[in-house]
Amino acid sequence: MIEALYPFIVLGGIGIILGIVLSLANRYLQVVEDPRIDGIEKLLPNYNCGACGTPGCRAFASGIVNGEVKNLSRCKPGKVDKHYNPILEYLKDHPNPDGSMIDVKI
Repeated sequence: MIEALYPFIVLGGIGIILGIVLSLANRYLQVVEDPRIDGIEKLLPNYNCGACGTPGCRAFASGIVNGEVKNLSRCKPGKVDKHYNPILEYLKDHPNPDGSMIDVKI
């Protein structure tokens, strides 16, 4: 009778061990991303067309924050008043961690 419980005990123990490993991995292996990327992505048209030369709006926003994109006009569907000016205002309000501004133009 007790032999029938061994598989459940072993599988339960393995499940508990793997659960602990996953919880530790979640705590120590998480990737921290700049929150400004989300803010800029929300201000973009979100067509994900790739006309700017990046795979999508998220990659374009990441390029803006990292300083790789210097001209917002690379975003072809974007409009000056609707998209570019709010992004410039957002970047003025959210500088780099060292206090420097991101050098980007329309």
